[in-house]
Amino acid sequence: MTRTRRLLALIQILRSRRYPVTAVFLSQELNVSVRSIYRDIATLAQQGCEIEGCAGIGYILKSDFHLPPLMFDKNEVDALILGLNWVMQNTDTELNTAATSVIAKIHAILPEHLAAELENSSLLISSGKSDANLSHLSVIRKAISHRNKVRITYVDINDALTSRDIWPVALGFFDSSRVLAGWCELRQSFRNFRLDRIRELTVSDTLYPQTRQKLLKDWKEHERIPQKKTY
Repeated sequence: MTRTRRLLALIQILRSRRYPVTAVFLSQELNVSVRSIYRDIATLAQQGCEIEGCAGIGYILKSDFHLPPLMFDKNEVDALILGLNWVMQNTDTELNTAATSVIAKIHAILPEHLAAELENSSLLISSGKSDANLSHLSVIRKAISHRNKVRITYVDINDALTSRDIWPVALGFFDSSRVLAGWCELRQSFRNFRLDRIRELTVSDTLYPQTRQKLLKDWKEHERIPQKKTY
C-alpha cells in the first residue's frame, strides 16, 4: 500500500468512528507501525484535516473538508443498494422517496464503472407481503422521533379489543409483519404490537417522561438485545 492510499484509508477509518480510536488500533488495521500512524496523523493535520486527540488516548476526526470526498468500493455500493432497495419495497411512501433520493445522490458521485454496477445490480430484493397497515409507519416513526405518546385500539391474539396508551420506542420489520415496540401504560411493561392488529392509532401531544435514548436502552435490556457500538 502506498502512503497516499494509506492516508486515504486512515481517513476512512476515522470517518467511520464516532469515538476516539488509538494509534495501536489504527496501526493494526493498516498493518504499519504506531510511529507511522503518528506521522500520518501529523501529515493529515498539515493538509487541513481537523483531528483531535493524542498519543495514548486516541484520535477522532472533527473536520475533513479539505480532503477528497468520501468514496465507496464495490462491496460498499452493493451493501448500500441492497439495503435501499429493501427500504423502497417494504416501508412507507416517505422512506421509499428518501431511499430513491439517496440512490440518485450515490449515483452522482460514483465513477463510471461503479455507476454501471449500480444500474445493473444482480442483488435482488423480494417484495415483502406484509399484512400490516403501512399508512401507520410514517406516523409512528414521527412519534418515536418526537417522543409523543400514541393511543391505539388493538385486537390481541384472542380477538379482545383494548385501548392502549403506548410510549413508542422501535419499529420491527419482518418478512410477514411490522411490529411496534413500546412501553404499555396498561400493562406497565414493554409490549410488542403487530401493525395489522391496530385498528386505530392517534398521536398525543403528550411526551413520555424519558429521553428516547433511555427508553430505547431500557427496551433493549428488557428484550436482551446486545447493545454494541457499531462505529
